[in-house]
Amino acid sequence: MVTPRVVPTDWGAASRLVADAYFPHTLTRLSRDSTAGAVVHTAELGPIRLAGIGWGADVTVESAHPGGYAVNIPISGHLTSVTAGVEVTSPVGWATVCPPDTDTHITGWNRACRILGVGIDRAHLDREMLRVLETERRLPLQIDLTTPEGASWLRLVTSLARQLSDDPGVLSNPLVAEHLAGAVTSALILAATPAAPAPAPRPRIVKRVLDALQADPGRAWTAGDMAECAGVGVRRLQAGFRRHVGRSPSECLLDIRLERAHEELVAAEPSRTVTDIARQWGFTHPGRFAAAYRGRYGTSPSQVLRG
Repeated sequence: MVTPRVVPTDWGAASRLVADAYFPHTLTRLSRDSTAGAVVHTAELGPIRLAGIGWGADVTVESAHPGGYAVNIPISGHLTSVTAGVEVTSPVGWATVCPPDTDTHITGWNRACRILGVGIDRAHLDREMLRVLETERRLPLQIDLTTPEGASWLRLVTSLARQLSDDPGVLSNPLVAEHLAGAVTSALILAATPAAPAPAPRPRIVKRVLDALQADPGRAWTAGDMAECAGVGVRRLQAGFRRHVGRSPSECLLDIRLERAHEELVAAEPSRTVTDIARQWGFTHPGRFAAAYRGRYGTSPSQVLRG
């Protein structure tokens, strides 16, 4: 579900919009600004909520974030929050994590600050944590988004928020929403937890995943799905692929999908379309499929289909 960008008419409406879209809270306005600068834009991916929020005024916000994590990413300005007596200030390039069912007081949210908030159900994140890391760990109160893993996750969620704003229909397929939610959560866990040296998995574990990808490349695979198939954590699986294949599991999956789509395009009946074939093999975004296909085969999929 995607809601259009909304400018609330009064502060009570502004608070209710954010509560409905993100988390219930207590809002205190510190300046005399009107709601003209306030804006809320949201999208829901099953257990994940994306919320673009700007108050356009100096405010404080208190919330216990019942049942879920809130990851607040400043797009402009900065946030100062206090959780369990620990103060965290996050400028652009950092994110503040508000744990579930724990009082957090955002003491510094000024009129220049806008955030992309990522709300994640606690049960969903806990399940993904076990799949990715093979153990339960607490998320830190702050995440550096300038690291390779952090920057990758930031690109994913900002790109996803823009895509959902431009094309809400992408969520009409529940399998797509499930895949996107899994991808966002797995990438967050990898960004938030420091990598530890892990023994490389045996080649049979890599082979098991490659066989599964070959057998069903059109499935909406997530990193957690692949790791579960192998019986190891995501980091251990990635290390094994790098060591024994020289590529990541996702890169291998892309290669397999491109090969299958190419074979389908070459043999397709005139009634088939590029979009149908792309979706059959797991490509949910036609433009990205066309770019990847051209990079691999030096021509467009539509030219191959017509030829």
